[in-house]
Amino acid sequence: MSDTERDPQSDSNPATFAELDIDERVLQALSDVGYESPSPIQAATIPPLLAGNDVVGLAQTGTGKTAAFAIPILSRLDVDRKVPQALILAPTRELALQVAEAFGKYSAHIPGVRVLPIYGGQAYGVQLSGLRRGAQIIVGTPGRVIDHLEKGTLDLSNLDYLVLDEADEMLKMGFQDDVERILEDTPEYKQVALFSATMPPAIRKISKQYLHDPIEITVKAKTQTAANISQRWVQVAHQRKLDALTRILEVEPFEAMIIFVRTKQATEDLAERLRARGFSAAAINGDIVQAQRERTIGQLKAGALDILIATDVAARGLDVDRISHVVNYDIPHDTESYVHRIGRTGRAGRAGDALLFVAPRERHLLRAIERTTRQSLTEIQLPTVEDVNTQRVAKFGDSITASLASPNLALFRRLIEDYEREHDVPLADIAAALAVQSRDGESFLMEPEPPAPPRREPRERPARRFDDGPRFGREGQEFATYRIAVGKRHRVVPGAIVGAIANEGGLRRSDFGHISIRPDHSLVELPANLSGEAVEALRATRISGVLIQLQLDQGPPSGRPSRGGRNDRAGGKFGRKSDKFARRRPRD
Repeated sequence: MSDTERDPQSDSNPATFAELDIDERVLQALSDVGYESPSPIQAATIPPLLAGNDVVGLAQTGTGKTAAFAIPILSRLDVDRKVPQALILAPTRELALQVAEAFGKYSAHIPGVRVLPIYGGQAYGVQLSGLRRGAQIIVGTPGRVIDHLEKGTLDLSNLDYLVLDEADEMLKMGFQDDVERILEDTPEYKQVALFSATMPPAIRKISKQYLHDPIEITVKAKTQTAANISQRWVQVAHQRKLDALTRILEVEPFEAMIIFVRTKQATEDLAERLRARGFSAAAINGDIVQAQRERTIGQLKAGALDILIATDVAARGLDVDRISHVVNYDIPHDTESYVHRIGRTGRAGRAGDALLFVAPRERHLLRAIERTTRQSLTEIQLPTVEDVNTQRVAKFGDSITASLASPNLALFRRLIEDYEREHDVPLADIAAALAVQSRDGESFLMEPEPPAPPRREPRERPARRFDDGPRFGREGQEFATYRIAVGKRHRVVPGAIVGAIANEGGLRRSDFGHISIRPDHSLVELPANLSGEAVEALRATRISGVLIQLQLDQGPPSGRPSRGGRNDRAGGKFGRKSDKFARRRPRD
């Protein structure tokens, strides 16, 4: 194995993508999304992949690895062949969707390219239809890929390229046997790229067994964020983001702010909702014409606009000194995007503030950002209802003080005095009525949050057993106890159980209760109202290569019938590993 180590600051890296000899149509797409210079991992990886070599890329999450393998694949893809030519394995459905979206962007100028994400939790019909239409690039999670292989709906016999993305994460989630099972179903002659943040022994084993004389590329991370930017994060569920943002905007003093979201549609939606709540907000995205973009940025610079909602591409090149805050409303999957985003504040020697919204299932992305930037973000709590109401009362008083200096004050005083004489109403009541009128029917003070649902856990036992009856989670949802067919003898750990079930069933970390790992099975508390589709997907999930055969536990307190669907994944043991990878065809 040949080794290459790249320094992010090295002057030997290509200055532009044009120097990398990639397809002109891919170059045009990169230009469209604002990419000019390759990142270190891209500069080091694209040339050997274009030359047909197998590659092991060691770099932290968010260093631009997706483009590092997508660009060479698209540059060499044969669009006339309507069969799967490239397979990208990802540990989670979120990453699979992100990678598929990136392939879509980079292939915008290549007619005939079809990219299909396949993952647990999505109906099979959509995926089967995409396979029948001749998708050339498949991006999938290991469990669902094996499902299609065993159903005969996915044919990898013509595969030219295989990518293992976030390989160490796949192994941590218990997918090692699944990954090796898939590798054994692929042709002997193919190009393999393996990307990982670390090189544990299991990754080294896969590399030696399934890759042919790979080039190993290591990219060192560096601290890239300015010291004058305060970086904070807050945990907030997706459905509460708007409420959380509103509280921050009301309590946090700021001069101007950029709020980053992932999609063009989200910029428009969020801007409209903020304007409805009384904030001065506008959106910029790739669909906005240049004249409108310049007009919006001019308003931001002049102080006529305080909040800008933007996508990464739309904010490229944006330089406004008065931006005091950057809010990552949607956490970026790419760490470089995070660094670029928060770099929009703290300009001209000023202090800046960066705030990151993190959903419970996105904590791994937070850790990736901290690892790559080598900086810890400070966790904060959202402002309370009392904090918001205190600010509203203070701002109300300030608005009265400011209005006392209005040149129209004398006119309105005369009109109010006339109203007082005619209707015999105290001045204080008139002033209060005018304040109500200015609110246009909206409540002035924020209502207190409803009390949390009462816990119905038994209190008489210090430690709960699985036969204690119904239990309720933090958000009041009832848990049911499910049995899965993996246990201690399969060497499973709670993290692998949570990772696999959350990924295939579309669950959050908060959807899990107690986990008890027994010798030959495990008991897991999951929401009692799991949909039939989720149960069916989970019944066909594998952990450590074993079908978990999810079903309601039929212990003493359980009288409920199983709601699981049919088991549509074939059982059976995997055979011994083939030695077909020992013989490799010489590269052209």
